[in-house]
Amino acid sequence: MRTPEETVSEFFRVVRSGDRPELAREYLAPAVLAHQVRADSPDTIQRDPDGYTEHVRDMVATYGPFSLTIDEFIADGDKVYVRWTQTGWHRAPVDGFAPTGRPLRTVASAVYRVTGGMITEYWMQQEDSGLRAQLLAHRDEPGV
Repeated sequence: MRTPEETVSEFFRVVRSGDRPELAREYLAPAVLAHQVRADSPDTIQRDPDGYTEHVRDMVATYGPFSLTIDEFIADGDKVYVRWTQTGWHRAPVDGFAPTGRPLRTVASAVYRVTGGMITEYWMQQEDSGLRAQLLAHRDEPGV
């Protein structure tokens, strides 16, 4: 059985990277609590492997084949913390902004709980103000 560190590391390399999102069921439990940690509207949704596969496919459609860099990775017991930077291109509408083809970078982090080698819960934070600033800047660029 994989350790929590191995599970999350492989999940990022294989699924979250957009490389093979259809393999989500090898890393995610049938029902995963996904806490969206936001100051303005915290929310908890339930994800399943098929839904997560579609979520990653939507990201690839929106940002193209993006790069994903793990900036920090800490494992402690059944929890693993990951902070990453994702860079792609604005290929589909994002938050009401028409596609520009320009690069977009986001920074996010999450704490994953792993039980029996499968991700069962996570707490996700994404730095949305920086993404919005990029979208606004691209909107105002000449020729866009």
